[in-house]
Amino acid sequence: LGSDTGGSIRQPAALCGVVGVKPTYGYVSRYGLVAFASSLDQIGPFTNSVEDAALMLDVIGGHDPLDSTSIPQPHPSLRDAIQQGVEGLRVGRITDLPAGADPDVQERLEAAFDALRAAGATIVDVEVPAFTFGLTAYYLIAPAEASSNLARYDGVRYGLRVEAADTHAMYGATRAAGFGEEVKRRIMLGTYALSAGYYDAYYGKALKVRRLIHDDFDRAYQRADVLLTPTSPSVAFKFGSKGDNPFAMYLCDTYTIPTNLAGHPGMSVPFGTGAEGLPVGVQVLAGTLQEPVMFRAAAALERSLA
Repeated sequence: LGSDTGGSIRQPAALCGVVGVKPTYGYVSRYGLVAFASSLDQIGPFTNSVEDAALMLDVIGGHDPLDSTSIPQPHPSLRDAIQQGVEGLRVGRITDLPAGADPDVQERLEAAFDALRAAGATIVDVEVPAFTFGLTAYYLIAPAEASSNLARYDGVRYGLRVEAADTHAMYGATRAAGFGEEVKRRIMLGTYALSAGYYDAYYGKALKVRRLIHDDFDRAYQRADVLLTPTSPSVAFKFGSKGDNPFAMYLCDTYTIPTNLAGHPGMSVPFGTGAEGLPVGVQVLAGTLQEPVMFRAAAALERSLA
């Protein structure tokens, strides 16, 4: 299991050649999860197959009274859904998808469209104009929520404590030792975005963009049942090759972040390899609580490679 705030299940799943699922926000209880960005975090599985992912979500999904964001309704069986095929399913191709995917990734995405067409689905063109703004909005909203959530790790109530001469020094020493460089960077960014002089200019506008993204997706799902995109713009890169360039790492989330902002489900399905034999993941997206139709498309992609 993992938690996906902007792609942290789907991205590694794509790069490692396994299935990774981010369910609809509220599909799986977050009770007990260390909160990063509470309006975005969602728990989901990594598995070796679509069927295993369906089994996992059938087990862990459902209402939990200990999580106020948990959806209070039963979920249909995903194991039953994957047996239904994709005959008549409308698969959306986002015509205004941000550019930048490697040729290997783009080639496998086109092959995925061909596979679903051959299985009986219809390919339709859709537009999601605000998709391209997802990255910018996310890196204001998520750090802002994180700066609030992670303030509780001060060494007083629970968690790590680094002893120091006084309470103020203990706060600083505990957070310096307990948070990594990237977490510290995001906390500072979030605190800045929430400060009195910049709240309306940055955080407030990001929330408006989030609503635009949600509305654009809703319009797209009136024309299509699922959407296909790359999961990652590239195949796996060499370990440490982007560690000194945070912006390059942020760009890897271009295709995964928007569905988190919308609260919709998404999953990465391994779909072949690139020229160097490294895995490529295709992302299947669907509307709120449309996991059954998303899994139908994912299972069809998996079967096409069998």
